[in-house]
Amino acid sequence: MALPDGVGVLGDIVFIVTSYKVRTFEGLTRNSNDRWANNEIIHKKPRSQFLGPGLDTFDLTVRVDARLGLNPRAEVDKLVKYSREGKVMKFTVGGKGMGVDRVKIISLTQNWERLDNRGNLISATYSLTLEEYV
Repeated sequence: MALPDGVGVLGDIVFIVTSYKVRTFEGLTRNSNDRWANNEIIHKKPRSQFLGPGLDTFDLTVRVDARLGLNPRAEVDKLVKYSREGKVMKFTVGGKGMGVDRVKIISLTQNWERLDNRGNLISATYSLTLEEYV
């Protein structure tokens, strides 16, 4: 199955910049950690043992704006649903997979920046923290 064109893809969410729709992220950070254990030895310093790689995490911020062809409320509601369901998704940037296989949302922070006079969300940013799912 071919991946949709765009800057990146998270599940069925395509990060795209066109003349009529803009959904893109900024400040993508990838954090990789390894797992280590210290084995205690009597009268000596502990001995370190490499257990293996840890799970990578990815932090990114996305701006959604009704003036750029999106429904900000629908955008953030979709991510809340995915987060609450524990949805596991593919995450690609530039057509290449990020992480070993798939990711899960471990944190979603919403910043509702502008509302109209009826309480409709006009623009927002959301910050996502994703973690590898193996």
